Amino acid sequence: MIFRSKAPLRIGLAGGGTDVSPYCDLYGGAILNATISLSAYASIECLDEPKIIVEALDRKESETHPLLPELPITGTLDLLKGVYNRIQREFSPQLKGIRLSTYVDAPAGSGLGTSSTLVVAILGAFVELHKLPLGDYDIAHMAYEIERNELGLAGGRQDQYAATFGGVNYMEFYKDDKVIVNPLRIRPQYMHELENNLVLYFTATSRESATIIKEQVKNVKNQNEKSIEAMHQLKEQARMMKEALLKGKLHEIGEILDFGFQQKRQMAANISNSQIEELYDAAKKAGATGGKISGAGGGGFMIFYCPGNSNYAVKEILRSYGGDVKQYSFTKYGLTSWTV
Repeated sequence: MIFRSKAPLRIGLAGGGTDVSPYCDLYGGAILNATISLSAYASIECLDEPKIIVEALDRKESETHPLLPELPITGTLDLLKGVYNRIQREFSPQLKGIRLSTYVDAPAGSGLGTSSTLVVAILGAFVELHKLPLGDYDIAHMAYEIERNELGLAGGRQDQYAATFGGVNYMEFYKDDKVIVNPLRIRPQYMHELENNLVLYFTATSRESATIIKEQVKNVKNQNEKSIEAMHQLKEQARMMKEALLKGKLHEIGEILDFGFQQKRQMAANISNSQIEELYDAAKKAGATGGKISGAGGGGFMIFYCPGNSNYAVKEILRSYGGDVKQYSFTKYGLTSWTV
């Protein structure tokens, strides 16, 4: 048998960065995000041989290990091995040969939460394999612990919860790893219009988010007033975005995104760069009313809000810069697993 799972990637619409410690521990964070029709996938196939095979099909990386309760963390395929190690350590299932295979619909470092979503998907496959008694909050929190604490990868909390719960959510983050996920009941016509007007663009560059996040963390620890005030404003942006979507004030979305773009640049030095600034200005001249860098910044995906019928002109100008406009749709469902 094969045990499969998939978890959706997300677009962060507002509040990005306020889910990162120590900011959310000290002041509380808030983020509004929505999952989209790009996913991370994991499959576990039981083998008759006493070996563990881990492979990332999209990255063409593979390792074979003897039947061990803990696999070595070496810098290659660590997300896969990290989840395997946590499951073995916490639940002690009977050792047996498996092939763990993964792939993701977007490249690593693209700003759509690929790494965290992949961890959630892998956990989902193990939950399906071993019939583990884990709820949505349990899975999301475990994914966070594996990635941030056990593997030492810098980042926030929103991606694990978005991938697990799915849909459009207003999330609150507090000290002691407390997270509250508030699903938003937005009228379908508002979501259709948002989907129509929101252009998702890949800049054709990936970036290492950890470097940017580490600077952000350092700024908070050093009480950098400019950086902290920007995060306060981004938290307010999440509240503004929630109200605009719930009340159907879609004409305000672009301005809210633009407000966040201006604030986010104050959080760390490498969040924006000359290429991003040029793209942003070109999109606004073509009709976009605002936009943002997806994820930590520095590259990857960007989104632009294009009201009326301006999305065609914006897409045209963005393509002229050599990147790729990505087709997507919003999704309602989070982590899903099944057996074949």
